[in-house]
Amino acid sequence: MNRAIPALAALLAAALPQPAFARPADGAGMEQQLRHAEDELAIRRLLIDYAWTQDARDFAAYAALFARDGEWINGGTVHKGPADIRKMLDGIYGTPAAGYINRESFHITTNIEIDIDGDRATARSRHLLFTRGPDGRPRATLAGQYRDALIREDGAWKFLRRVDTPVMPTPEEWSRIMHARKPGQ
Repeated sequence: MNRAIPALAALLAAALPQPAFARPADGAGMEQQLRHAEDELAIRRLLIDYAWTQDARDFAAYAALFARDGEWINGGTVHKGPADIRKMLDGIYGTPAAGYINRESFHITTNIEIDIDGDRATARSRHLLFTRGPDGRPRATLAGQYRDALIREDGAWKFLRRVDTPVMPTPEEWSRIMHARKPGQ
């Protein structure tokens, strides 16, 4: 057997990027590595809960994902604090009726990248919004990216700042679409 093959395999394995949860500070002990992995999983859950609560029109749960001083930013629009963020959702969607089931749209969050530094973290991800087309089939309506600053507040990870940047359509095109839309539709 050629001895160069195992050596080449080891070299390639060392050169490949490692998942974020496998990269705590150099020399970190097992407990520190476990905490890092738990934090990353909690942050991933936060990012996914953002989409789930928005799609469910559970505005109280959505707003609770933000820190006391949390900000949601899109272009020049800034909403600060959970109460203001919840008010934003009421303005976009209207107040859902009791028992409301959203059959009109859903979000997908992907390409999640997280960097953790103690009780603070940053993340970036992509999002895709699907809406019901005229024929009832899902159609991709909006693609964008999120850039997040996160904080551990009262033992839970929260958004300190979420910057939402529409990519397709452009922010200007999306703004026109949203202004033409009536709440509750």
